[in-house]
Amino acid sequence: MIDVSFVVPCYNEEKRLDEARFEELARGAHLIFVDDGSKDGTRSVLDAFAKRMGDHVEVIALEKNCGKAEAVRCGMLVAAERGDRIVGFADADLATPPDEILRVGKTIDEKKVQVVLGARVALIGKRIERNPARHYLGRVFATVATKVIRAPFYDTQCGAKAFLNTPSFRAALSEPFLTRWIFDLEIIGRLLVGSDAAPAIPLSAFFELPLEEWVDVRGSKIGLDMAARVWVDLGRIAADLKKRRRKSAKNSPHAGK
Repeated sequence: MIDVSFVVPCYNEEKRLDEARFEELARGAHLIFVDDGSKDGTRSVLDAFAKRMGDHVEVIALEKNCGKAEAVRCGMLVAAERGDRIVGFADADLATPPDEILRVGKTIDEKKVQVVLGARVALIGKRIERNPARHYLGRVFATVATKVIRAPFYDTQCGAKAFLNTPSFRAALSEPFLTRWIFDLEIIGRLLVGSDAAPAIPLSAFFELPLEEWVDVRGSKIGLDMAARVWVDLGRIAADLKKRRRKSAKNSPHAGK
């Protein structure tokens, strides 16, 4: 069993992968790179890195591009099903630096919680550098997202999260996500609602960790068309969670009493 593992989804990242910084991350956690059907030399770079790093790094190759959500889900399922104790994910651009990613994982035990979410809060003394337009759009998104999941999270979309490997976590991964990009919201929502396979987890089992550093990296694959699609996807997630809540209430032992 691996104690802590982080999934890193990759699509055409040949030119951006910072092996030195990933080596730093691999010293504190097992890394699972998921090549999401890249069309450049990403796979070769990952294979060479994994060979050099030995048991600290593994590579999963998807035959075709399935989107970030499915790449992350695939990697986390591999880790969860073999029994890794803590499973998380991080972005390939390392906007969240290695030491902060590792801190997200360690906070599971320190706070005795089941889920830790990195939060990009621009406080004095912290280095949080975000594109202004994306930041303000993100705040609008976050406000709507809290209504969708019915929980007051500050930042659901930071690409650094860790989960205790529980039946509820594995149940949340059992079905493909509805969206390619805002799957973070789906995981949180599924955990809060629960399912036939496993109970919901309380809001007290979550912890938002304000990051000391997060620096926006150029080369984002989210264009204006995808940004517009996010609002449609929010509606799909809202409808799905509504259906899950209705089912959960119907199956409750107190239903009809």
